[in-house]
Amino acid sequence: MANEEHLKILKQGVKAWNNWRRENPGEIPDLYGADLRGLDLTYIHFMRTNLGECDLSGTILRRAFMVGAYLHGALLLETDLEGADMRGCHLSEAKLAGAKMAGAVINKALVVGADFSGCDMESVMMLGTNLENSDFTDAIMTDVDLTDANLKGIKTDGVKGYRFRK
Repeated sequence: MANEEHLKILKQGVKAWNNWRRENPGEIPDLYGADLRGLDLTYIHFMRTNLGECDLSGTILRRAFMVGAYLHGALLLETDLEGADMRGCHLSEAKLAGAKMAGAVINKALVVGADFSGCDMESVMMLGTNLENSDFTDAIMTDVDLTDANLKGIKTDGVKGYRFRK
């Protein structure tokens, strides 16, 4: 379960959270399983934050700094992740259906079995990312960079803007 003190700081807003992060650089925030639906967390600093099993559905995470964040099994349905920096994240089994992800960076991440169905992923970078068994059904993938990504077992029915080799 989430650390109550960390939740209390987050509820004070992005400015308070980011200030706390600057003042406590060694702290690893634990928000595991928290209900964060619908919040505006634009520019939030979630580096190395435990967000596993969190419900972030409908949350605005534009330009969020989420390098190395743990999001295993998180719900990110219809979430706005445009321009988010998610390098090295653990997104396995995460549900991102319908998310807006244009311009996000998800390089060198572990994203096994994630659901990206219906996502707007225009210009997303996923260099060296393990996307094994992930679902991209009906996703918009114009200008997506999948250099050195593991694409084994992915679902690509109805993908727009990207041609996968058969």
